[in-house]
Amino acid sequence: LLLHSSHFSTESSAMFSLTVNSPIPLSLSTPFLPSHPHPLPTITHKPNLTPRPISALIIPPSGQRNQQYSTEAPQQQQLYQPFRPPPSPLPPKFRNLDINSKLEVLANRLGLWYEYAPLIPSLTSEGFTPSTLEEITGITGVEQNRLVVAGQVRDNLVECGLDEETLSCFETGGAELLYEIRLLSGKQRVDAARFMVRNGFDMKQAQDLARAMKDFPRRRIDYGWDKFNGDSPGDCLAFWFFRLAQEHAAAAAEESRVEAMEKALEVVETESARNVLVEVLEGKGVDKDSVIDEQVKVPLVRMKLGEVAESTKVVVLPVCKAEKREFEVEAAPWECDGVGDFGIVEVEKDWRRWVVLPGWQPIAGLERGGVAVSFKSGKLLPWKEKRKYKEEPVLVVADRGRKEVVVDDGFYLVLSGGNGSGDEGLIVERGLTLKEMGVEKSLGMVLLVVRPPRWEDEEQLIDED
Repeated sequence: LLLHSSHFSTESSAMFSLTVNSPIPLSLSTPFLPSHPHPLPTITHKPNLTPRPISALIIPPSGQRNQQYSTEAPQQQQLYQPFRPPPSPLPPKFRNLDINSKLEVLANRLGLWYEYAPLIPSLTSEGFTPSTLEEITGITGVEQNRLVVAGQVRDNLVECGLDEETLSCFETGGAELLYEIRLLSGKQRVDAARFMVRNGFDMKQAQDLARAMKDFPRRRIDYGWDKFNGDSPGDCLAFWFFRLAQEHAAAAAEESRVEAMEKALEVVETESARNVLVEVLEGKGVDKDSVIDEQVKVPLVRMKLGEVAESTKVVVLPVCKAEKREFEVEAAPWECDGVGDFGIVEVEKDWRRWVVLPGWQPIAGLERGGVAVSFKSGKLLPWKEKRKYKEEPVLVVADRGRKEVVVDDGFYLVLSGGNGSGDEGLIVERGLTLKEMGVEKSLGMVLLVVRPPRWEDEEQLIDED
């Protein structure tokens, strides 16, 4: 390639030449190239060098964040948001305190409980443990948790628009009450707070109210549920007492049943729910729990978690399997008594399976001959029930000392087929049905049918803290 650059003038002329080594021509002989030369390609067009528009996004200063600058898309959404730290949960008067001053505020309870409660997580972030704070301030770990959670509940009530007059009622001793409604939704908390203030509830009543409001949506299939208003705290609590009264009725505890019904009438708010309570209390309504057949005379009881531990009297019974037919029932111990000051249980023979039940009235006086028969499901019970109850295992408590079939409306434990002709095991049959079949004796009269506790909706709030 030879480049020439010339400059001419009237006085002198000059010529500059520059020689550059040219590349090897394609016609050279080489094993990697074809033998016939090919002409070099010729560029027939020039590249398009027209400038393209460029979009620029300028992040304005903090005072002008609402303005966006772009040459092409002025409405484009801002992609970058500068970090803004969350607001301090501490009240303004406590924000500039050092660690010693914060500890002093907690130790002397300087201020209202919801003002110094945020100091606890603040000190925890500084490395203090609950036990260390308890040692320094005298506030136990349980109380620390209650104060922090109750403070969060109070903040939520403020966000949900609870009026100042109601909020002021929780300034003294309010942490215990607000802590109990921690698992409710925002709207439920507001309704519960107003209801507690209106009725002057204490901590135990607040706990029952929170349980009732949390539990109410799960009781859709229970008798009378549709007559109570789930948005009313009073109706939820009244339904709670209404169910408790049904359990007392199943255990033949009439006095406790009436007491629970009276409590329900004190807190109920809607007229439809009040009518149901009045009808049941006067004996006009049906207060059976899940039992559809009104001719059922045997009590059905669902155990609750911890019920045995809370009972002042318990009954210990040998347990037999229904599929073992009559052999286990007849071989089970007859006597099981508590002896001595400690009530040490003594039995006449060894037995592998036992159950401890609360001293419900139908079985409280069962001194000898009692036995509990375990059924894998309630399908062999001779009355109509909802399908979900039919699938549950049950315990049938029978008195082997009352084998004669004498009561038409009573229920008796017999072999399948009544006279032992079947091979499916034990069943429960109505007295009238057995008489029509000519059966005069059974393995024992049924006193009680027990359902297991339901873990998924037990009437106890789970403390997620």
